[in-house]
Amino acid sequence: MIYDEIKNVSRYRGISENLDIAIDFMEKTDLKSLPLGRTEICGDRVFANVMEAQARDEEKLNFEIHRKYMDIQIDLEGTEAILVGLGEVQEKEPFSPEKDFGSCTAEKSARMVMGEGRFIICMAQEPHLPGAAALRERYLKKCVIKVAAGE
Repeated sequence: MIYDEIKNVSRYRGISENLDIAIDFMEKTDLKSLPLGRTEICGDRVFANVMEAQARDEEKLNFEIHRKYMDIQIDLEGTEAILVGLGEVQEKEPFSPEKDFGSCTAEKSARMVMGEGRFIICMAQEPHLPGAAALRERYLKKCVIKVAAGE
């Protein structure tokens, strides 16, 4: 997990070729101007999904896991908390390779408060719980950049 301000994103170059492509996109693109839905960046290796949602109570959400992709989560409007699972993990919804998605519970977690100007990179296989309410106002517009973990 990497949690930082967007202005510092270039510090994370060199971790992987696909992540470098995503970082280039983040630095050169007005993310707020992206349309809702999927935006191609580099085919299935790197792409963005922009969505609107309502943040929910943590207790009503599950941790999710991806094996093929890292998630770069960015709040464009609103503020959410994203939890990263630590310790023992228990599978809840069996992992689906087709969807690159499974859900689980985590013994412990670290809680990051997002908001405009911040990002979090959840690595492949790292349990994370996005969309948790951090403030009374729960509207979110967010961008999730999917980054293939393999080159």
